[in-house]
Amino acid sequence: MNNEKTGILIRRLRRERNMTQKQVADALHVSDRAVSKWERGCGLPDVSLLRGLSAVLGADMQSILSGDLNQNDTDGGNMKRIKLYRCASCGNILTSTSDAELSCCGRLLEPLEVQSAAGEHVLSVEEIEDEYYVQLDHPMEKGHHIAFVACATDERIVLVRMYPEQGAQARFPRMPRSTWYACCTEHGLFSFQHI
Repeated sequence: MNNEKTGILIRRLRRERNMTQKQVADALHVSDRAVSKWERGCGLPDVSLLRGLSAVLGADMQSILSGDLNQNDTDGGNMKRIKLYRCASCGNILTSTSDAELSCCGRLLEPLEVQSAAGEHVLSVEEIEDEYYVQLDHPMEKGHHIAFVACATDERIVLVRMYPEQGAQARFPRMPRSTWYACCTEHGLFSFQHI
């Protein structure tokens, strides 16, 4: 940690929000001299204040401590570069289209590693009128089932969550030139292209 870099970032974020040192101090129940000390690089906020400071300044705690926002490169919104995350504790599904630091249930999540679909993880995609009917030949048991199926194109993603003891099937709007994903609770994320 570099006190000076952290201080410069705190000042920058405070000014972006058009706040005075006193307003930040009042929100955190500290003196404005403490905020001034941080901004000058003469000290760091106490660890008990980091969550509140993060909320007041609109930046994550890690960025504040490192003194750097680490902005992502613009990716043009290409949904085919999507990263999918699944919380092992509660099953929540999260997505991002570029580098992100996501957490759920108090734990940092890693993006699911994509594998080529094979065996019971191969999707059967059938066109019916203006929709796709998708199904997998998967056991769908309580401890081992497909958690979700998703279809991504350059401009959007459609995700259908699935549950154990149901059929592994769903309907999707017709989306040509798409990438399909199926997430198995035991084996991970699988994908394949559909023209």
